[in-house]
Amino acid sequence: MADLRRALVIIDVQNDYFTPGGPLEIQYPDRFESLGNITRAIDLAERHGMPIVSVQHEYPAGAPVFAEGSEGWKLHPEISSRRKDSWKHIVKNYASVFAGTDFEPWLRDNQVDAITVIGYMTNNCDLATAAVAEPLGIAVELLSDASGAIHLANEAGTANARQLHETLMVLLHSNFAAVATTEDWAQAVAAGCALPKGDLGTSAVQGQQAFQTVA
Repeated sequence: MADLRRALVIIDVQNDYFTPGGPLEIQYPDRFESLGNITRAIDLAERHGMPIVSVQHEYPAGAPVFAEGSEGWKLHPEISSRRKDSWKHIVKNYASVFAGTDFEPWLRDNQVDAITVIGYMTNNCDLATAAVAEPLGIAVELLSDASGAIHLANEAGTANARQLHETLMVLLHSNFAAVATTEDWAQAVAAGCALPKGDLGTSAVQGQQAFQTVA
């Protein structure tokens, strides 16, 4: 796509994801490594004059996480110190950035072709945002090393953060997003081109081949 216009979307890089021992502490990739890639992406977007959106999840005061006004609710200092008045800021109450916000009309008004998603969590808000974007015709890029997951366990079973993150990268790339590293994205931005995106048919064929057993 020539003259691709991206918006960088920084999803929920808030202190609750960095609280040692907290239920939302990012486990994979290493949260400080992912934070370094997040800030690298922000700095690159600034240099290229890319529209930037900062997103902040919010629950009512007294909630166990993201309680309005709490320390955990606040944007991480690496984000708040970079934030400018020119950035679009969205406060959300659902997993998807689109739900209950003016995100979609803002994208349309700013003639954005693709959103580059960074931030947390892979297994919730990143996934939901990418899925909602699909029927809207908004292309999604997701940076695998600038996002992260947590361990999960419930009545359906257990999955560690690495399993979740790596599996979701494959799933997202099969249909919902072009998944890439921050370095590959930086090269695509410099070249003004789109990241290559997978598709479900090809992913299914390759999956069948990868797990085919010899009779």
